[in-house]
Amino acid sequence: MRCCSLCGFDAAQGPRRLMRVGLALILVGHVNLLLGAVLHGTVLRHVANPRGGVTPEYTTANVISVGSGLLSVSVGLVALLASRNLLCPRLHWVLLALALMNLLLSAACSLGLLLAVSLTVANGGHRLIADCHPGLLDPLVPLDEGPGYADCPFDPTRIYDTALALWIPSLVMSAVEAALSGYCCVAALTLRGVGPCRKEGLQRQLEELVELEPPKCKRQENEQLLDQNQEIQASLKSWA
Repeated sequence: MRCCSLCGFDAAQGPRRLMRVGLALILVGHVNLLLGAVLHGTVLRHVANPRGGVTPEYTTANVISVGSGLLSVSVGLVALLASRNLLCPRLHWVLLALALMNLLLSAACSLGLLLAVSLTVANGGHRLIADCHPGLLDPLVPLDEGPGYADCPFDPTRIYDTALALWIPSLVMSAVEAALSGYCCVAALTLRGVGPCRKEGLQRQLEELVELEPPKCKRQENEQLLDQNQEIQASLKSWA
């Protein structure tokens, strides 16, 4: 029963749900990209040292989040295509591969962001701005009272608050990406009839569903033929 509850893709509501999941992945992926860009512009350009090195929080929060956001947008686009092409095996396998990669990457991103937030909160943000001045590394001294506070070209307390304000939403977005990617994996396995999500008669139901709705390309071809026929008739009348 538990396996059946997880495999919730069916011929009636499955394609519409897959389309909604694809749209949600595209939206969440763009939000994650936006958070990464804002984080880089407001925080990370200050904490990068002149030698080109950056803090571990930067590597964890920005690089992995941006990669997860880009991959989520790709998975969302493939999910939209798969929801309109229910009988295309290659598209289903591509959806399964991309969704599985995004599931692992988003899960790793969530864990990395959780670690970055935990480390930053535990040391009060001192490790985040370690490259500003060595005097700010003492966790017992507040950021606005450290010996290197006056030497920093930016406000350390603002960097700390801004980083947390951007990391926490990014953490939530990464968890949502992982959940939506998991649904795409289940949908792809169900469409291919592989694993515990295999359903008897699903392919026949999908074929009947596709036959009831003519393909959009055929509709466009019919409309073009009708327009050409009307133009021919109009030209014949003008000649007459």
